Amino acid sequence: MQFDVVVIGGGLAGLSCAIRLAESGKRCAVVSSGQSALYFSSGSLDLLAQLPDGTAVSSPLAALPVLQQQAPQHPYSLLGATQVATLAREAEELLQRCGVAMQGSCEWNHLRVTPLGTRRATWLSPQAIPVSAWGGNLPWQHIAVLGIEGFLDFQPQMAASSLIEEQKVIAEAAFLHLPLLDRLRNNPSEFRAANIARVLDLPEHLAALAEEVKRQAGEAEAIFLPACLGLESDQPLLALRQAVGRPVFLLPTLPPSVLGMRLYQALRQRLQQLGGVFMPGDTVLRASIDQQRISGLYTRNHTDIPLRAQQVVLASGSFFSNGLVADLAGIREPVFGLDVFSKAERADWSHPDFFAAQPYLQFGVKTDANLRALKQGEAITNLYAIGAVAGGYDPLQQGCGAGVSLIGALHVAQQIIEGHNVK
Repeated sequence: MQFDVVVIGGGLAGLSCAIRLAESGKRCAVVSSGQSALYFSSGSLDLLAQLPDGTAVSSPLAALPVLQQQAPQHPYSLLGATQVATLAREAEELLQRCGVAMQGSCEWNHLRVTPLGTRRATWLSPQAIPVSAWGGNLPWQHIAVLGIEGFLDFQPQMAASSLIEEQKVIAEAAFLHLPLLDRLRNNPSEFRAANIARVLDLPEHLAALAEEVKRQAGEAEAIFLPACLGLESDQPLLALRQAVGRPVFLLPTLPPSVLGMRLYQALRQRLQQLGGVFMPGDTVLRASIDQQRISGLYTRNHTDIPLRAQQVVLASGSFFSNGLVADLAGIREPVFGLDVFSKAERADWSHPDFFAAQPYLQFGVKTDANLRALKQGEAITNLYAIGAVAGGYDPLQQGCGAGVSLIGALHVAQQIIEGHNVK
């Protein structure tokens, strides 16, 4: 099977890269081994929230020169501030072309409300999420945080308590009693956000939902609900706002996340509309390498029939997605045997303080300045590594995981489109 590009991994990095390549006319295939990590995300995207020394970042682009000094191996540092700024704006445009409506800008972080009621610096957030400007407060003094009776993946009391403490507002917690959910409620394994949304999104249930929301919200100026609404679009939320007559917002729940699923579906649909090939449930097991070039990829489903491509993009994720593997021999990348950032002593992989920055989060594939993957110190000329599989950064402590994925994806797509394949 012959393609221009094969992308290994169907997460944010892999899909974004494949979409940009398909937009340029490249014949692309995405090999996705399992459920995308986007299903476990909040739906919001971060660019840079904190420097390695702990300094909070209000303007991600303005902080890039300092990041270069503190973390020269960070993917942003490898690409340079000018390229990162250009690609961040292109990423915003790509998401718009995918039909993903976001609020925010790469110029300034905003603060989004988390499921715990705290606020987190973020680049882009779904329109359904309550946000405030950097340094500002939420515009409401009385907020109702409403859970769903029997739904354990969202705790309104915790969110309300944090809002009271941090925002100095009146925040009241209550639970919606919705008999229309009784069938799901009787089966705890089925009483999850996505299944609830499939019921609440039905137009015939709007009136009952709106009546119960108004009853429980009392005199509150704004209402926060768990993200169990709008599985395919914002239309059910917009209809609820109109019926209630007040601002209604959604807070992410424990996975699977409705907001993350919507982002994934929008990206996948865009790829397939462009003619991209999506191979779900398949895994690249090994590759043939000839003179520092990938000449064939062998997958579990295609067995001895190789996938052949001029370029290969590795976007297989980190430990969570088995893009990286930890065993008694150390940290390794399992498909190509690439060079990785790691520490030799297992005791140095983690920090005993659970809330401290964890060293293993910076482990990943080493690349050159164009994000070509390195093996035994030399770049494989037609293999790039992007997203969580790449090393040199901490996506949690630095708040940059989505940005590294999107910007790396667009940089590599640009290299391939322009034919920058330096040997």
